[in-house]
Amino acid sequence: MKITKGSKIALHYRLHADGPDGELIEETRADEPMEFIMGEDPMIPRFEQALMGLQAGEKFTISIVAADAYGEEDEKLFVEFPKSDFIEDGELADEIFEEGEIVPMETPDGEVVEGVVCEVKLNSIVLDFNHPLAGEDLYFEGEVIAVS
Repeated sequence: MKITKGSKIALHYRLHADGPDGELIEETRADEPMEFIMGEDPMIPRFEQALMGLQAGEKFTISIVAADAYGEEDEKLFVEFPKSDFIEDGELADEIFEEGEIVPMETPDGEVVEGVVCEVKLNSIVLDFNHPLAGEDLYFEGEVIAVS
């Protein structure tokens, strides 16, 4: 059976940044393939397009440039906040003031978004709200395990 819109798919993959020799970003485990429904689950459109027509047992390699994956880094999504915004119960939550820490924030309409601390200044911190893979060209290699 070939992959079409609405197909339930199970596959294994390895995801690298910037080509087959780039940094390994993630991979599935042998006992836990990635499963999704084509066209219904939130997947990168170019990834889905490349899988269309494949069958169980077929291997694939898919290269997706950053603009077609999670986009380029957007400088407007680097936001500086005064440290005083992070006072909890009268105390400064200084445990979050380390580069790489993930900080959940709430938008004015109540949506929770995560920012990554990318710079700590004397009286403020800069959070990056870009997707973690923004700016990365993606390279997938894998195999379709099942199609139904």
